[in-house]
Amino acid sequence: MLYGAIEAGGTKFVCAVGNEKYETIDKISIETSHPEETFEQVINFFNKYSDEMTSIGIGSFGPINNDMNSSKYGYITNTPKLLWKDFDFLGTLQSSFNIPMYWTTDVNASANGEYHFGSGKDLTSIVYITIGTGVGGGAIQNGEYIGGASHPEMGHMIVHPYDDKAEKGICPYHDFCLEGLACGPAIEHRTGVKGKDLDSDSKEWDIEAYYIAQAVYNITYILRPERVILGGGVMHKEMLLEKVQLKYQELAGDYLEIDDIKKYIVLPELGDEAAIKGCYQLAERAISMK
Repeated sequence: MLYGAIEAGGTKFVCAVGNEKYETIDKISIETSHPEETFEQVINFFNKYSDEMTSIGIGSFGPINNDMNSSKYGYITNTPKLLWKDFDFLGTLQSSFNIPMYWTTDVNASANGEYHFGSGKDLTSIVYITIGTGVGGGAIQNGEYIGGASHPEMGHMIVHPYDDKAEKGICPYHDFCLEGLACGPAIEHRTGVKGKDLDSDSKEWDIEAYYIAQAVYNITYILRPERVILGGGVMHKEMLLEKVQLKYQELAGDYLEIDDIKKYIVLPELGDEAAIKGCYQLAERAISMK
């Protein structure tokens, strides 16, 4: 018995199959291009394992429609990637594989992986925030996602500009939302340099930490999770985590007591494997939901 996993990102799709112990047997990375081209490769990969594959867990870039009562359940909706706007992701996959599937966001998949196997495995509540090409968040409490009409859009919370000279963010919908100010392309927009190439002593990292710390502050005061996990490519910058921890303490003051800030705001334990591990677990869950 094998589980399928799809981490569908705006830049690449990672497709994998794993066994009952969630150990990866095979994996492939596919450029996110036109939906038809991308899905041809996705389907060809999983066809090799169709006799053994029992279910698939999917974490997709969004926004997505995850309302099971909606006629557009399983669609990618109002994405800035115009080729994928209103694309029937789940239906396209189901037309090739008649097996149970679990459909959620890519950040929810990462949150699930960290909750069960990584930085949140001994806790009952976590929030996972990814800061990369975009910004998103997923919250889990007692093994279930927190959400209502749809999945959270934490990346579009409004944050304060760093100072009076701060320019508007790059989000086409909001002037001063977290994603528009803190995502990787926003750093490059402000500095003319990709974050990975920016000097560690650049003031830009203080600006970045300020925006991320505001997000952690907002999430803390709304949800009070036991841990906030910061993932995504931007967080690969070594000193950024400590800057966020310090800036959060400045913002929060003494109002809420955090026993150990270094255990409260952390990096993912699973690194880039969080979403795939999470998708394996969701694939197993999909069988019981059918």
